[in-house]
Amino acid sequence: MRPTVVLFDVDGTLLSAGGAGRRALERAFAVHCGTSTPLHDLRFNGMTDPGIVRAGLEQLGRPVEARLVAAILEDYVGLLGDELARTSGFAVHAGVTSILDQLAERRHVAVGLGTGNLRDGARLKLERAGLAAYFAFGGFGSDHEDRAELLRIGATRGAARLGETLDRCRVVVVGDTPLDVAAAVAIGAATLGVATGGCTADALRAAGATWAVDDLTAPGARAALWEGETA
Repeated sequence: MRPTVVLFDVDGTLLSAGGAGRRALERAFAVHCGTSTPLHDLRFNGMTDPGIVRAGLEQLGRPVEARLVAAILEDYVGLLGDELARTSGFAVHAGVTSILDQLAERRHVAVGLGTGNLRDGARLKLERAGLAAYFAFGGFGSDHEDRAELLRIGATRGAARLGETLDRCRVVVVGDTPLDVAAAVAIGAATLGVATGGCTADALRAAGATWAVDDLTAPGARAALWEGETA
């Protein structure tokens, strides 16, 4: 079997945090900028955490200074645990635990994250979901603001865990937005689109997803991840 790196997005793909991430980031942004208004109409889906802060600052007309972005994101992580603890809409999506259990049994597969979340933000969400033990590595928003680059970083880390170079590995990105798909295509990875984050399977196919399913209970999801068969 060809060595395979599978990278999962977090929000909308593995779980729904019930808006906890948005609320925590808006609170942190308001602390440093006096308002969270620029974030209210911003669609977070598929964006990286640093990219969200950048967009908010640009809308506010403030310079995008590295120290300010870092300070906002540091406060965001501090607030996220509180928001996760009291959110009422937290849920793990259908089929996630089952497919992760099955992937964990495949010695030629390295399972990681490919997410715009900061590493610590992703950890808090996965701990809340009981999924943290499945993911030993990843590419994160704290690695790079650009989603394609953080996927490349995550894929390289996965290949190293398999004792391989990236060029010898099959890479599959599992995500729920056209931005996940575009980033995967940019690094030459296959994409399994899942319609659990608000974007339909047809829309994900239209965006260029290699396969697209309604959720991870679909037989086509396993076909895509196991053997690369058409889903």
